[in-house]
Amino acid sequence: MRANPSLTSTLEQQIALAIEAARGWIGFEQFMQLALYAPGMGYYAGGDNQFGLMPRSGAACASSDFVTAPELSPCFGQTLAVQVRQALDQHDSSEIWEFGAGSGALAGQLLDALGERVTRYHIVDLSVSLMARQRETLQRHAKKLVWEQRLPDALEGVVVGNEVLDAMPVKLLQRRHGQWLERGVALRDHAAPCANAADAASPFAWADRPTHLHPPLEIAGEHDYLTEIHPQAEAFVRTLAQRLLASERGGAVFLIDYGFPEAEYYHPQRHMGTLMCHRAHRVDAEPLQDVGLKDLTAHVNFTGVALAAQEAGLQVLGYCSQARFLLNCGLPQLLEHGSLQERGMAQKLIMEHEMGELFKIIAFGTGPAWSALGFAQGDRTHTL
Repeated sequence: MRANPSLTSTLEQQIALAIEAARGWIGFEQFMQLALYAPGMGYYAGGDNQFGLMPRSGAACASSDFVTAPELSPCFGQTLAVQVRQALDQHDSSEIWEFGAGSGALAGQLLDALGERVTRYHIVDLSVSLMARQRETLQRHAKKLVWEQRLPDALEGVVVGNEVLDAMPVKLLQRRHGQWLERGVALRDHAAPCANAADAASPFAWADRPTHLHPPLEIAGEHDYLTEIHPQAEAFVRTLAQRLLASERGGAVFLIDYGFPEAEYYHPQRHMGTLMCHRAHRVDAEPLQDVGLKDLTAHVNFTGVALAAQEAGLQVLGYCSQARFLLNCGLPQLLEHGSLQERGMAQKLIMEHEMGELFKIIAFGTGPAWSALGFAQGDRTHTL
């Protein structure tokens, strides 16, 4: 590859090599994969400071980029543990599998709450630096922990994933003048001139190509429309189904993330899609800039995930808002003796304008369907 002074990092150089090897264009899915997970360079592979607390009022927060529910309040994991215990009992298992364990906060909360009910806690994570942080955070539970390099042919127990699906690479689709195009990435010096001065700061540029791909729903109207499809997330769920169904005891899956059912996800008014970037608790819509230094994420199409699970042989146990799930599992009772500060932080988990409504929980299980506590009231499975 020719030397390019605009390629300021090793990660940018690797992406540029991938683009040139693919004759000048890669789909956004591949770009996102490299930006987040390129070994030693991608956002999740190059450091462990992504997860943290919210910055104080009037103060910059240089130590983290976003906060997840377990970092916000230990009540999240303690309440989720009520549902996990029921699922463990249902499948006569004592094993938990967590995908994308982040800082290790959720694992610690679940293990503290469940005690001897859990004998083995498996963690699957792509980040070496985050795994090191998890080992340090979870030293008190070291005897129960296993970091898995690959999935076994069969697994049993309860699978947990908090904000895992949104970090899986997506394909971008652009409808222009009635034609669907796949949005990809090219090198800027090979692309059309950029009218946006901010975009010109990146060595990469958007480039669209005709495609046979399209959203699962017909988008009403004739206006231009940008959206995502989620083949990796759906493949992930199918893989979980295959492994759980291969075991004697089987198990259940609980996935927590932000997103919508299909009809909301592909609403005609959502014409700019859901792709966003997170850095230092701020959001932007420029994924081609500062590659490897910020998170790239897209909301989850829960209908697509549910259909993939069903087609692979799992039962949908429930789907509801995070607020309703936590209330069903006893969050109010847990907070009865909490301090004012503890209650205030935990309330962010269920407030509609915080995490309570945007975040959803969807659950799947092997064998006959059973009544999961978290969906006793407010189940929205019928909306999928």
